[in-house]
Parts: sequence; structure tokens; C-alpha cells
Amino acid sequence: MESKFGVIVVGLGPAGLAVCNKLSEKGIKVLGLDRKQEIGTPKRCAEGLGNSWFKRLGLTPNPEWAVQKIEGASLFAPSMESISLKSKGPQGYVLERKMFEKHLAIEAASKGAVLKMKSDVIRAERKNNSVTLAVNEMGEEKTYSAPLVVAADGIDSRIARFLGLETSNKLIDVDSGYQYEMTNIDGYPAENINLFFGNNVAPRGYVWIFPKRKNTANVGIGIGGAEKKTAKEYLDKFIASHPGLAKGSVVEVNAGIIPVGGFLENMVKDNLVVVGDAAHQVDPVHGGGIGIAMEAGYIAANVIAEAVKKGDYSEKFLSQYNKKWYLERGDSLKKRLRVRLLLEKLSDEDFEYLVKSVTVEDVLKISSADMDKKTKLVLFGKKLVQRPGLAKLMLKYLK
Repeated sequence: MESKFGVIVVGLGPAGLAVCNKLSEKGIKVLGLDRKQEIGTPKRCAEGLGNSWFKRLGLTPNPEWAVQKIEGASLFAPSMESISLKSKGPQGYVLERKMFEKHLAIEAASKGAVLKMKSDVIRAERKNNSVTLAVNEMGEEKTYSAPLVVAADGIDSRIARFLGLETSNKLIDVDSGYQYEMTNIDGYPAENINLFFGNNVAPRGYVWIFPKRKNTANVGIGIGGAEKKTAKEYLDKFIASHPGLAKGSVVEVNAGIIPVGGFLENMVKDNLVVVGDAAHQVDPVHGGGIGIAMEAGYIAANVIAEAVKKGDYSEKFLSQYNKKWYLERGDSLKKRLRVRLLLEKLSDEDFEYLVKSVTVEDVLKISSADMDKKTKLVLFGKKLVQRPGLAKLMLKYLK
């Protein structure tokens, strides 16, 4: 039998769950489907979320899923020279993402959303200004329909393809990620995140250590998707060369492809809206996407609620989402893409120079909201006079 809903959301990660929550708050009958058998798995990130995102998304840290305060960061050059930044209080948290997403799911269900796991959409068809989905639900085929479907099913979104929107990404605009959750490690304080740079360490990327509790951390890597060696090979080599990590035990393994560019100019079709990784809504510099995906989900949900109110599910009406997204976040991510392109061009010598010449005080001044752009450029420019090639490169990508 066919069950009808106001909106069907396919993919219950941060973006999809944000849509479910917001639409359910507005009294819209929502069905959420996910082909996995458990909310929050597999995780494909280091699980960090900054304070600004908590504020922007209206989230309150809960020790059930915000498991580790982050008060500082250490940045390492290829030679292991480093700079460290410290704050007086927490600047964010490392999450237990499984628990965080289950928290979002419980909230959505309490507001009226119907959520179903192990429910794989095998066909999608438009009929009479509505979409009918054939779903393999725990081995049994069922049919659901709604006038609008949200594709939040990841970088390989099948739902978007089924409904005529091409979301494939170029190899240059994806990273390959690999991560271990490791325990019984030492040398990395629980309140500090650690980032390691260098073309031999992680070409076009970096290695990260995000502590989740004392002696336990996410240890991962992101590298360019076109590299000949795998992300796992680079990460294993890095771990073997650091005794504090090499003696540790692996309690979880994560791997995946991360979109770091190729933003979709159009994320809608008739009866369709695309959000999250499916729409390549990820920071192109560090590959983080939890907060960005949820923000996109809220923006999309507000447009969808208006579409439901007016009964207009056309691409023309839904394209308001494109405009609102780029105004709120997308345009700034395009600027961040310039930074990624710059980082790809830096040599190990450039990394060394920057780490040795830029002090903590410089970083704090350059990142200060009170300092005007011209002053920041002058301050940073003084650090580059001894390396005119680097200055020229930065000017090209950051102007």
C-alpha cells in the first residue's frame, strides 16, 4: 500500500535530520528514510564543532554527545616545528557523533516525524506533481509518496539522479579521508586539537588528532582524491613515526570521500531539494561539514514550508533556496575555496617559513574582528617579505 506524506527526506545525517526537525516543528507530516541500519554511522569526520556553530544552530552542548571541550590548537610544520593557540575557555567540542545524531533523531520523532532505518530507495518516479518512492524496507518493498523529496543521501546521491539533478563531482574537488579512533595513546592533551601539514605528511591536506577523552582520539587524514597512494597508507606511515600513537589500539575505523569544492549552482528540481554532502556543502579548506549541513537543512526547510503552504513545488519556486543558501553561506565558501587552492601550491619550505615566522600573537591579531582588512594585510605582508614567491602566490589566491 502507498503511504502519503507532506515531505520525504532521504538520508538521516545532520542535514536530513535538520530538515526533519524544522519541518516537523511547522506541523508538516515528514517521513525520514535511511538505507543504513543505525543513525550516526559510519562517521566520516573528526567530529569537531566550534562554538559559533552551537550558537548559530541553537544547540546547547550536552555531555551525552559533546564529550570533549576544545580549548586550543597546535599546528605542526613538516619538521614538527609548531605554534599553539590557547583560549581561556572552550572554543568548541569534539562530539560523539552517533549520540549527537540520535539526539537529533529523537527530537524530530518527538515533534511528529516518522523515521525508518534500513530503508533503501530503489526507484523514484514523478506522477501528477508528486514523487513516488519504491523502498526496500528491511527486505520488504513498500511505496511512499509526497509532493516533495529532500535528497540528503550523501556525496553519491542516488535520489538526485533518480529525479534528474546531476550532482557528480570532479576528482579535483574531492578528498579521500581515512580515520582511526584510537585509545591508549599519549602525548596529546585532551583539550587540544593537533593539525600536521606537509606534502609528505598529507598532500593537499593534513593529519588531525581530535581528542575525545583522555588518551583517546580521532586520528585521521584527508588528502587529494587524485593521489596515487591511499589515505590509509599515508596515515599508517604517520602513526608509525609517532611513538605516542604507534602504541595505541584502534577501536573504530572510518573512511570516505569528502567533497571540497564543486558547489552546485542549482540544488533544486521540480519536487526536489538537495542538501548536505549531496549538494557538496562542505568547507573546502578543512573538510568540516556538520554545522554547514545543518544550516543548509534549516534554510531548505524554511523554503520547503513556504512551498507546502502555497502548494507550489516547481523548480522556479524552490530556487529561492539557492539564493538564500549562497547569500547565507555559499558565497563565503567560494572564497574559502581560494584558500584551498593556495594550500595546494605551498611547498614544505613554505609551511616551515609560515610556522616559524607567524607568532601566536600575529594569528590572534590577524583573526581579530576589530582589525580592518588593510591592517591585517600589512601585518601579514611583513611576514612574507623574505619569501616574495610565497607572497605572490598568496596574492593570487587571496586577493
